[in-house]
Amino acid sequence: MSKVDLFAAIRRDSRAGMSVRALARQYRVSRRTVRSVLQSAWPQSRKPLPPRASKLDEFKPIIDGILRGDLDAPRKQRHTVKRIYDRLIAEHDMLDVSYAVVRAYVADRKPKIRAEAGRGPVDVFFPQTHRPGAEAEVDFGEVAVNLRGELVTCMLFALRLSFSGKTVHRIFISGGQEAFLEGHVHAFTTLGGVPTGKIRYDNLRAAVAQVLGFARQRVETARWTAFRSHFGIDAFYCQPGLQGAHEKGGVEGQIGWFRRNHLVPVPSLNYQQSSYLAFTAPRSS
Repeated sequence: MSKVDLFAAIRRDSRAGMSVRALARQYRVSRRTVRSVLQSAWPQSRKPLPPRASKLDEFKPIIDGILRGDLDAPRKQRHTVKRIYDRLIAEHDMLDVSYAVVRAYVADRKPKIRAEAGRGPVDVFFPQTHRPGAEAEVDFGEVAVNLRGELVTCMLFALRLSFSGKTVHRIFISGGQEAFLEGHVHAFTTLGGVPTGKIRYDNLRAAVAQVLGFARQRVETARWTAFRSHFGIDAFYCQPGLQGAHEKGGVEGQIGWFRRNHLVPVPSLNYQQSSYLAFTAPRSS
């Protein structure tokens, strides 16, 4: 019997002369319920329970502050839930609060904070896999650092083995040809060799002097041609624009992973530290 049917039966029997006590006994409900039914034929919605206290409550203003700060941080160096969780433990002595609780709160608050600030959501994606030890992808990505108190944009070089995801990174002041070539030398030295198959590139000026209007033919810079000939690099040039970014999505996704996990919050450096920083990172999960 549904609630509406139950209410109708109680009201019918009440009109026939049954007392509140008799109705409660017959329909196995409390007398308070019977009196409520006699006042309204439609079941009233339950009052919501007051919110339960949570161990996260004292840290919610801190999380909100981090999310608001991210609105003005470099787009690719904003906090992940994992980074927020780690900072709460390391910097604010959070104990006995699970990652799932923090994740649920961030998932609820982040869109609200963005909406309050008039910002829309950001969409990202990652693709692809390849043969072991054969193929790789190379790209530069912008990163921000505080250099002697001033926010400076630097370039993060990344060479990623497509199968294993093992990636070598190096941060340079600029993304010029010298940085492009030095990044390769550092990566090959760190990895102990050169991939046996193709290395995917977009149309960086350090390598490509001109994109021809058909197929994937390129006019390469002379210095890059000599460099890749020396190392035996088999270059594969992606299509210009967004479609080309999809062809080497692994390294683009890895650059984003590295920024979020190693460069959030934005690091501060003195001038002597700023010539370059080298990193090797495992495959991102």
